[in-house]
This record gives sequence, C-alpha cells and structure tokens, in this order.
Amino acid sequence: MMPPTRGLTLGKFAPLHRGHQLLIDTALAEVDELVIIIYDCPETTPIPLSVRAAWLRDLYPQARVVEAWDGPLEIGDTPDIRRMHEQYVIARLRIGRVTHFYSSEFYGAHMSRALGAVDRRVDPARAAVPVSGTQVRADPYAWRASVHPRVYRDLVTNVVLLGAPSTGKTTLAARLAEVYATVWMPEYGREYWEQHQVDRRLTLGQLADLADGHLAREEALLAQANRYLFTDTNAITTAMFSLAYHRAVAPRLAELATQAQSRYDLVIVCDSDIPYADTWDRSGDADRQVFQKQILADLRTRKLPFLLVSGDLEARVRQVGALLARHRTYANLFETLATG
Repeated sequence: MMPPTRGLTLGKFAPLHRGHQLLIDTALAEVDELVIIIYDCPETTPIPLSVRAAWLRDLYPQARVVEAWDGPLEIGDTPDIRRMHEQYVIARLRIGRVTHFYSSEFYGAHMSRALGAVDRRVDPARAAVPVSGTQVRADPYAWRASVHPRVYRDLVTNVVLLGAPSTGKTTLAARLAEVYATVWMPEYGREYWEQHQVDRRLTLGQLADLADGHLAREEALLAQANRYLFTDTNAITTAMFSLAYHRAVAPRLAELATQAQSRYDLVIVCDSDIPYADTWDRSGDADRQVFQKQILADLRTRKLPFLLVSGDLEARVRQVGALLARHRTYANLFETLATG
C-alpha cells in the first residue's frame, strides 16, 4: 500500500481569486491531504488574516488551513529570503511529510527542494486563469467574475439604514443605489407583513421567519452589489418590534439581532424630521417619535456607531456620500479619522 500523499501550498490570498482556486482544486485532486498556509500581510491588504482564512475554510473544508500570523513579510529571490521562508515552514510551523509543493511562482523551486517534495507548478503563465491578486486588489468590483461569491460578499460595503416607520429609509436606499450604480435591499418585513399579518400583528415565530427571509435576500444581493449594498432595516429593528408587540423575542430572532451588531459596515439612521406619511398600516406620528427614540437608545446601548442623517432627500444623500468617501472597509476607525 502506497503511503498517503500530502500537498502544501501557501500565500496571502489577498484576496482569494480563481487562479488560487485552480491551484487548490488541482492539489486536492492529486493528493490525499492538503495543507494551506495563509500569511498575515498588513502591508498588502487591510483584510484581516482571519477573514481570508475563513474564505479558505468555508470553500475547502477538506483542507487544513494554517494561519501564519508571524510569517516573514520579506518578498524576493535572494538566499536570505529563501532561507527565511524555508525555515519558517519547516522549523516554526513544523509542516512535515510534504510530498508535493504546489505553487505558480518562482519560489516553488526552492521550497520544494527544502521540503524534499515534488515541485508542482499550476498555470505559472496565467493562461488558464488570467488574473492576479494585484489586479483584483486594484479594483475587485471590475474583477468580480474572478472571485468566488463567498469572497466577493466580504469586499462589498454593506450599509444598513435604520429608523422608525416613515423616516425615509426606503426612499434614501433607492436613491443611494441609483447614485452609486448598485443594488439595494428593500425591507422584506413590509412584504412579509402584508402577506401574513392578522389584525396588523405577526406572531413571535413569524417575526423570526421574517428576519431569516430578509437575511437570505440580503445575502443574494451582496453578490450582485457594485461596491456598496444599501440595506433597508435589519434584524435589530425586527427584534424591537417583537418587544413592542409581544414583550418577548424568539430565540432565533434574538440570535439574528446579535449577529446584526457586526454584520454591517456602516449604520445610517434616518431622522424623523420629515412629514409623517399617515397610511393605514402605521400607528401614528406619536408612535413614530417614540420608536425613533428607542432605536437611537438601542444603538447606543449596543455601542454601535451610527450617522444620523436629516433634511431633504438630496441633503441626506450628500451626508451619506461624505461618510462613504472616508470609509475604508476593515480599517481602524481612529486611524481613518486621523488620516482623513
């Protein structure tokens, strides 16, 4: 019986693209097990190592993903740099029993020699998948076809718009999508409510189902978005409605509300300074003002930063635009403010 084969590949995967996937898919088809080393590289990308590693684990659960937080940052083809990388893999990470080393770069030669492994180069000329990490980093939205939807959704800035009923969330989300040539996520709750409400109420279970349905549609739209997705309402607001109507929140809805605390890149709250639209499905301006106060208090309690936009539609668009111009996904807020 032949001993098992173990493949090894490494890189920044910043971001993971179809070329990387060709290499990984090839390795998985040829060896019994595969180890993928992914390096921290703050000088190359602001996307945290943990986020990039999650892409690999989600798409390739059969591979072992090793996070190289203290890996060498030097790049080049000198004896010192080659030795540094070889020693890190062999002595620091103790990756042993490697039979095949997979790459598409020059370092395949020296790493495979050091490991005593087959030097397996995959598409070094970029003929099968003509894309590079540098190209994708420069404009991931233009190269969206070259990255998996699981990766692309993490490159989109998801902006959620909150506020009491009749504060202009829908109008603003639609207008922002028009201005930024992208898609927006309508409030699924309204559609669900119209289909399922009894005496203008939903049950605890229905409110949880509503939030799940909203999330599913939002995920689908992330794959279609161009740089930004503007999302009208989230599970936090649904949980607040649940408390208002039932004095309770279903466990699933509470879980989704907690997830929503870190799901969105930016939180925009629409002010209640516009005229109230008194439609049959709403409970009056007095309730609007109370719910608006509750939303603001809830965000402050959760310690979620938000931008309160006010004025007419175009004034609100300008206020959001000023924030988007300064926002950097995965960047430290205080660093952004200091250098903005």
